[in-house]
Amino acid sequence: MVSCLDIPFKLPCTFIMFGEALRKEIIHPPGLISELQEKGLQAVDIDTEEFYLAEELRSKYRKISVYDSIALSIAKSRGILLVTGDNALRQAALKESVKVQGTIGLLDSVFEKKLIGRMEYISCLERFKEHPERRLPVDEIEKRLEMEKRKGDDAYGD
Repeated sequence: MVSCLDIPFKLPCTFIMFGEALRKEIIHPPGLISELQEKGLQAVDIDTEEFYLAEELRSKYRKISVYDSIALSIAKSRGILLVTGDNALRQAALKESVKVQGTIGLLDSVFEKKLIGRMEYISCLERFKEHPERRLPVDEIEKRLEMEKRKGDDAYGD
């Protein structure tokens, strides 16, 4: 069984994060930064235009953090998908016409592209649902689990 942490990196894309945010925001568990970078996460810097855009976005959307404004600036200026589970950042991205996807959406994409099997998909959904620190919409997780359960094959465990 594949770790849920491995799953996004199965997609044919590059995952990037502002280097300073990576170093200051990803602090638990110890060694997670190295593990993510080994899987393919790349630390990037921002240019002057992205810096000023981040400042503009931060003042425009007061509910997002400094690092969120930088992530939105990077996604907007580079024309790339923004991956976040933060609702305020998601709303700001939508207002800025930046395509956005969350953790559950990434898992759905990997499953739809048949990069993981049904059992791995269900297992990750169940782990997301039970994870005490994860702030994912349980109703969305349950909807997907119910849909897979209705498909009715023995892989679900019924």
